[in-house]
Amino acid sequence: MPLPLALTPGEPAGIGPDITVSWAQRARDFDVVAFADPDMLRQRALHLGLALRIESDLDRVARNAGALTVVPIEAHAPVRPGVLDTANAGYVIETLTAATDACLEGRCGALVTAPVQKSVINDAGIPFSGHTEFLAHRCKSEQVVMLLVADRLRVALATTHVSLAEVPALITRSRLRAVLDVLIADLVRLFDIDAPKVLVAGLNPHAGEGGHLGREEIDVIGPVCAEFADRGVVGPLPADTLFTPRMLDGVDAVLAMYHDQGLPVLKYAGFGQAVNVTLGLPIVRTSVDHGTALDIAGAGKADESSLEAAIALAVRMRR
Repeated sequence: MPLPLALTPGEPAGIGPDITVSWAQRARDFDVVAFADPDMLRQRALHLGLALRIESDLDRVARNAGALTVVPIEAHAPVRPGVLDTANAGYVIETLTAATDACLEGRCGALVTAPVQKSVINDAGIPFSGHTEFLAHRCKSEQVVMLLVADRLRVALATTHVSLAEVPALITRSRLRAVLDVLIADLVRLFDIDAPKVLVAGLNPHAGEGGHLGREEIDVIGPVCAEFADRGVVGPLPADTLFTPRMLDGVDAVLAMYHDQGLPVLKYAGFGQAVNVTLGLPIVRTSVDHGTALDIAGAGKADESSLEAAIALAVRMRR
């Protein structure tokens, strides 16, 4: 019997609880266990006019429509949709920690996360730059890679949640080697691709224009791509033409140098249907492709399609 998926609804004031209780309205043929405050989920379901029955028997996980099995973790303060509260920052970390540990300890088979609000966690005095970095630390993984998936388009990042000013110094040969090693290995391991082909974007416009617009491509990115050429890596390529259909034909993944170089294209191609995957972990982890959307929390306007896609991909990767 496959282990259940662990699900964290994320920031309680955001749409994470909305999409969780909406998704729970459908029947399924696999097990999902939410790590959350059950009263908060009941209240959000009531607010949305949805029926929700909370189950607590982990030996018989609910699969029927309108029911959700929950590992109870109490919120630190009352939750109001759309209203952030630093008092609940610790609660968010507790849910994520418990769900991650359940996967590490073999009680759950994969982790699926709804969005968190990084700002309120940091405002509460808890250093937090994102799920990716948190999971790397919790799982003791030396190198992780953020990968966004929208249908057949996969975009990985060499750097993640850092300011644009910091990016050039972080693009080193050792980092790129480590990222490519993880990316290629997990395309094989998790996506069942025998011989992946990966395109690597340059850092500068026109991939440096022969050094006239920057030397990172000549001094760093190009030499590493040459080292990995026999493993299906091609680059560095200008990012403005890399994402054209002709260039992407037969390609399994693109490695972008920074967050907003690769993700705008990915999200344009599949926003609301895309999935965030963390590679390089000893566990399977997927997530939605959107934020907390505080402005529509509790309004019945949130779309659970990305959560559904994240769960479906986690089921496939777990197998």
